[in-house]
Amino acid sequence: MGRSEPVRVSAPRSQHMNFSGTSDICLILEGTYPYVAGGVSSWAHQLILAQSHLSFELVCLMPEKADLTLRYPLPPNVVRVTNIPVGVLPAGEARLRGTRGLMERLERPLLALQSGGGLAELIAILQEFRPIRSKLGRRVLLNSPEAWELTLRMYEKTQAESAFLDYFWSWRTIFGGLYSMLLCELPQARVYHALSTGYAGLFASRAHLETGRPVLLTEHGIYTNERRIEIAMADWLYQPPETALNIEKSPRDLRPMWFDAFRAYSRACYQASSRIITLYSGNQQFQLADGAPPEKLQIIPNGIDCWRFSNLSAARSSHPPTIALIGRVVPIKDIKTFIRATAILREILPELQSLVLGPADEDPSYLAECKVLVNHLGLEGCLKFVGPVSVPDHLPQLDVVVLTSISEAQPLVILEAGAAGVPCVATDVGACREMIYGAPGENPCLGAGGEVTPLANPTATAHALARLLLDPGYWESASRTLQERVRRYYDRAALDRSYRDLYEYWRAAPSSGAWGEAA
Repeated sequence: MGRSEPVRVSAPRSQHMNFSGTSDICLILEGTYPYVAGGVSSWAHQLILAQSHLSFELVCLMPEKADLTLRYPLPPNVVRVTNIPVGVLPAGEARLRGTRGLMERLERPLLALQSGGGLAELIAILQEFRPIRSKLGRRVLLNSPEAWELTLRMYEKTQAESAFLDYFWSWRTIFGGLYSMLLCELPQARVYHALSTGYAGLFASRAHLETGRPVLLTEHGIYTNERRIEIAMADWLYQPPETALNIEKSPRDLRPMWFDAFRAYSRACYQASSRIITLYSGNQQFQLADGAPPEKLQIIPNGIDCWRFSNLSAARSSHPPTIALIGRVVPIKDIKTFIRATAILREILPELQSLVLGPADEDPSYLAECKVLVNHLGLEGCLKFVGPVSVPDHLPQLDVVVLTSISEAQPLVILEAGAAGVPCVATDVGACREMIYGAPGENPCLGAGGEVTPLANPTATAHALARLLLDPGYWESASRTLQERVRRYYDRAALDRSYRDLYEYWRAAPSSGAWGEAA
């Protein structure tokens, strides 16, 4: 099988690592909990704690050389953790009778997965793999002469005007990731719960097809949108046309190939899922556009322990005007816009203190770029990268929490800040607008709990911050409004019950049989 391994967490918990039964819930996580802090990871940790009566098995899909240091203490009801490196295949047999025929039969579904396919294509691939899965691996699927011939045929049919070397490595990466999800260990569970589409969605789709057990999908952010952003920023996937006097066409844009593959993986997961959950209504439009059946859609927003944070408003201390971005130092959080906004705001408020609170080790090169920008703007004494912190400990020292992200779902930090009476300024992404201004149809309308700004606009961010920091009456109004909105609509206890009900219903549901209804 694929190179997957149960994790031994610590000596006192070793008995959990020998678990070989059927767990209640298999939680499928891609690049998050329990090895990455914040965001979806915090949500997953709280979900497991809230459902303490159920046993959870974690399937963690990670890059091959990921840091597997635990960022969270695993709750007692986590019975096993399996790490699966995405794109890493077993060696398999060097030669396999009928390899040429296998590659010819795989060509159609693989092509379809590059051009709008879904669950039917995944079934076709799994059916080819099923009788010979123990023999398959990178030798046959990626490195054999027949795999080379398949790559050439697919190149000629889909990307013949692109550079073959770029196509070749893209092909290996895309389908190596697909194969790794279809060959790795598949734990037994009563319900499979994926926290994204993408590779986690592929794994969940396979689980449904091979076990007949139901799949739940919770999308915090829309996976295909987030991958579009990352792929669009990948210069190596696109070489612009020559600007010299050259009449030859030289397109080399491989980005659509990646877009289409991830959209197909999402569609397969949507088709395999019994229920498709997201955090707010805006996300559902993207899900529908990517092929989600409307009758499966459900909204369960994020929630927090309002009581825990509401007590912090009374602990506010006297301090200079202080703003903070709470989040990881990565490009998708657009830390550079926050830095530039700080520089503009300091011209109005010379005593300003600006903080970046969150892990800074995920993208060292981006952190270095941010620090160069801080030095260039002369902000060394004003803006500090603090690193991971306890958010409740810092909220009483903050006046405004800032998010300059280019992509978010329903960030918990806005809810936590709001419950503590700290207004927020956030970019117009995800559910930020409805958290700060209220959802459509909010009754009664509570008003503004801060400001919403355009993406990548440090001037607008700085002006919104200035309005809150320079007008005590407006700040007080925004503080009360956001605190009340969080209390009414985002209390975790009520939202935990929603997941408890879902788990109980689908855990008791009968299996649909091998290959599921979609077969």
